[in-house]
Amino acid sequence: MQPIEKKKITKHILSKNKYDISLVNRLAKTKKNKKQLPTTKWAKFTYIGKETKFVTKLFKDSPIKITFTTSNTIKRLLSTKPHPIQEQFDSSGVYQLSCPDCHMKYVGQTGRSFRIRFSEHFRYYKYNNSKSKFAKHLVDNKHSVGPISDIMKVLYKKNKGKLMDTMEWCYIYKETYMSNQINDKNTAKPSVIFETLVNENTSRARTTE
Repeated sequence: MQPIEKKKITKHILSKNKYDISLVNRLAKTKKNKKQLPTTKWAKFTYIGKETKFVTKLFKDSPIKITFTTSNTIKRLLSTKPHPIQEQFDSSGVYQLSCPDCHMKYVGQTGRSFRIRFSEHFRYYKYNNSKSKFAKHLVDNKHSVGPISDIMKVLYKKNKGKLMDTMEWCYIYKETYMSNQINDKNTAKPSVIFETLVNENTSRARTTE
């Protein structure tokens, strides 16, 4: 049935039931206006740098609005997420070694796998090599060494770069603040941001106790 015929039939039914037939015209006009209203659509992009800007410029003259998200939040970067037991030591990034006897901490970074880096620390310990501050601590204090699953903790997974350096400094600063680190004290660079984060985390820990 054609739209014109539908309109005539509708008017006829309205008239027979004593309704104002002008209602049909008003409804048609309202429907037409709704169709003409532009519908705003949103597209979400994870911001990774100039590549993201280049892509989003393509939507400049379109009705699509752009919103950005980021995965590098402070909470995400500083939180230690559980990793599968068989895979957690096959990546690179920032790690922590704990002395089995006194529980002092050593924080380091590696661009290779955590597993390879651990084997180096173990070798330095075995042959009394001072290249590893962690191994030197164990030897000097006659402390024992444990398996990788017991004494190594993955703090942050990342490839070599400035972000990895920053995360390593942050964790070293935290252990220094707690008087619990084996690293050279000079590696704990003063930082207002790190100090604020450590103080906030310490306060939260005391509140939950």
